Amino acid sequence: MAEPRKEMYDEPFLRQFGALVRSEWASFDDERFVQLVVGDGWDRLELKGRIRRVTEALGSTLPPGYAEALDVLFAIDERCVGFPFIFFPDFVEVNGLGDWKRSMEALERFTARSTSEFAIRPFLVAETERTMARMREWAEHENEHVRRLASEGCRPRLPWASALTMFKRDPRPIMPILEQLKCDSSLYVRKSVANNINDIAKDHPDIVRDVAARWSGEHPLTDWIVRRGCRTLIRQADPVTMALFGYSGASAADAVGEARIDAQQKSAFIGGSTELRYRLVFCDTEPQRLRIELGVDYVKASGRVSQKRFLLTDRTVAAGSQLEGSKRLDWTDLSTRKHYPGLHRLHLTVNGDPVAETEVMLLARGAGEEEVLGTT
Repeated sequence: MAEPRKEMYDEPFLRQFGALVRSEWASFDDERFVQLVVGDGWDRLELKGRIRRVTEALGSTLPPGYAEALDVLFAIDERCVGFPFIFFPDFVEVNGLGDWKRSMEALERFTARSTSEFAIRPFLVAETERTMARMREWAEHENEHVRRLASEGCRPRLPWASALTMFKRDPRPIMPILEQLKCDSSLYVRKSVANNINDIAKDHPDIVRDVAARWSGEHPLTDWIVRRGCRTLIRQADPVTMALFGYSGASAADAVGEARIDAQQKSAFIGGSTELRYRLVFCDTEPQRLRIELGVDYVKASGRVSQKRFLLTDRTVAAGSQLEGSKRLDWTDLSTRKHYPGLHRLHLTVNGDPVAETEVMLLARGAGEEEVLGTT
């Protein structure tokens, strides 16, 4: 799915939606709805803020009673499918905490059209045991979207959402749901289970090591979940996890005889890219399974660095063999990562151990750009 954009809530979309609501509830003031949405500060709002603005505008223009307002949304929700309509479950989050039963029914229904993974979280905080009991029921639902909600909604570290601190402290209440879904027929659901396990690994690696050992070999679908769910532990070169997946236990010094990585340009501008080339010569030992990654020390706004690793290759290499490759490193800002000027160190790693490094000076675009580019 393409990354959602705040521009999707343009005036034609809002007017079309308003007309749909009015077709089912004649008292709906669709013009007031649109004006409430695009009023003061709309242009400055990012995507989450715009979703909430639409929700609040609905709260001001639908019937004042929560049950009656839901009836209007129930009359049109089958015609409102896709991520833009995430304000349906957001309406439940904002207005429905005092009516748990009706809200659970609404979130179950709306998640099949967009997703209720964010809206369920305040209910988990407010009534943890009661809501988790309902989510265990959802884990057995016939609809894959509802089953996914059972896992995705209780992820301790769901991106774009507040962390569930009670599950960061103790994720054991989550495990019955993941056990139920560990061999689900839907890839959509299995990805969620793997991501939930990966969240848990960041705070409780011992629990995930145990799960991985117990689940491995049960079924090919479960094996896929285990591998994806252990990705943080693999990136950390956790010895137990690496051994489980057959990686060599030898140190990089014993496995690699020669290593180098070179940046073809020693400086780059934010929004540009850098071409990298690397070469490895492996020792004359037995064949070994190795995970070779590029580690980038990204400079943050504070001047500190945070490393992110990119997989270059994951393979079994023959004794005495060589490996050469290239990587294009993109410095374009993303919604999940903003780049800042400064010296960025780049590391070639083998099974988590650095074996070679280089550096690139990242520059802000501005005066003198042509002169700098001409010298790189």
